[in-house]
Amino acid sequence: MPHTRTPATTDTRITPRPYRRPPGGTVTSTPGIRRTPRTARRPRTPRSRTRPPRALAALAVLSALALLLSGCSGDASGSSGGKVTLTFAWWGNDDRHKRTNEAVDLFEKRHPNVTVRTSFASYESYVQKLATQAAGGDLPDVAQLDYRQISQYAGSDTLRDLGPYVKSGALRTGAFDKELLSTGAYEGTQYALPMGSGTTGFAYDAAVFEKAGVDPPKPGWTWQEWADAGRAVSDLGLKGPNGKPYTGHTDMGVHEDAFEMWLRSRGKQLYASEDELGFTARDLARFWSFTDKLRREGVVSQAKDTSQISGAVESGPMGRKLAATDFTWDAPFLGYPPLLGDSVHFAPVPTTGGKAGQYIKPTMLLGVGANSEHPKEAAELVDFLLNDPAAGDILGVTRGVPPNQEIAERVSKDLKGPEKELYDFGKKVIRYGVDPPPKAPPRGDVVLQVSFSRVYQQVVYERQSPAEAAEEYVAEAERELR
Repeated sequence: MPHTRTPATTDTRITPRPYRRPPGGTVTSTPGIRRTPRTARRPRTPRSRTRPPRALAALAVLSALALLLSGCSGDASGSSGGKVTLTFAWWGNDDRHKRTNEAVDLFEKRHPNVTVRTSFASYESYVQKLATQAAGGDLPDVAQLDYRQISQYAGSDTLRDLGPYVKSGALRTGAFDKELLSTGAYEGTQYALPMGSGTTGFAYDAAVFEKAGVDPPKPGWTWQEWADAGRAVSDLGLKGPNGKPYTGHTDMGVHEDAFEMWLRSRGKQLYASEDELGFTARDLARFWSFTDKLRREGVVSQAKDTSQISGAVESGPMGRKLAATDFTWDAPFLGYPPLLGDSVHFAPVPTTGGKAGQYIKPTMLLGVGANSEHPKEAAELVDFLLNDPAAGDILGVTRGVPPNQEIAERVSKDLKGPEKELYDFGKKVIRYGVDPPPKAPPRGDVVLQVSFSRVYQQVVYERQSPAEAAEEYVAEAERELR
């Protein structure tokens, strides 16, 4: 049965509810999210007061017969027993879009009574649209979620409790790593299931490193060695398109994730609890001083190029052929080799005193909208994507290593090129030593991730010192978490 494909461009037409900002522009609330009591979502149609009792009895008998004839059990699954249309949305590149649609085609072939309407977008557009949908209580039946969004949406009653489906076996999780599975839980309730596992690293151009006389990065290399590698590349004096300077590194000061890795390598963390930071303004000032010094030396991308980073591979300095490295997660790394060639590889995150800050986390998760009219079929789609061997063959490692360890082992046998490199990289990192995934970030983190980049822009454009910007960000974060 054919299904409707919504092109990515349609996702940009919806204007999200703007952030509420007090004087000075500080974000103080999560965009587009409000708590909606479940009992208030679908008003009941009032029963007629003039209908006689016999008519009511006759209607009851007819309704019972209709249920029997239609095969509808009348349970809480929400299944109509007839034709069902599901909505399924995700973010990602064209390769992920193509493979996911192919897997959905197979699901529809296996479930001829189900049609799946799919849509995808870039990460930024997707996040904004999802916030708008959540605000209206209209989350897709199945939605791809970032680790940071679990607390946000589960705490806003916009995701369905998947516990009953896991308990019944409709959602099979026996082959999942228990620590990875727990990343989809909020306050003890399973709201989402991981689609893959992955970790951070640096995409780097090995050919440029070789030209600069820099050895390929290995586990255990230090942040100082990372900086020195960037200097060596920048000293080559290479030029990018239109004669623009080619630098050793993309400025990672714009990434909250990069700060987290740097912070964890020093024995600290982003959050101490749901309402408390795990670092000080001094810690952040030290990080931004490190990256800003490299910017002033011409080792990392300059302000006008850093400011164009949007999350898409093509938007960053490396994707635009203006830098030799970029901080990224392993799943998005797959977008670099097709763009820049086979000399692009993936390097581990640098260490401090031998300690690595990286950890294995869910690359993304799948959740079911709380107001889905067909949760049974939505759960079937989620289970199919995560546990069906044929679906695993189609999806490969486009969302990181599959969470079902049996599927991961099956898929790994046919991997080649960058996909094989990522799979082996994950195993290498685990052998080297990584911490278990931390608890999902608090609800305010989605806003703070945007604020982190915005405040750092004040540093790269030299409107604030690293110390001043760090004080501003920490004050803003404390207000958001309060």
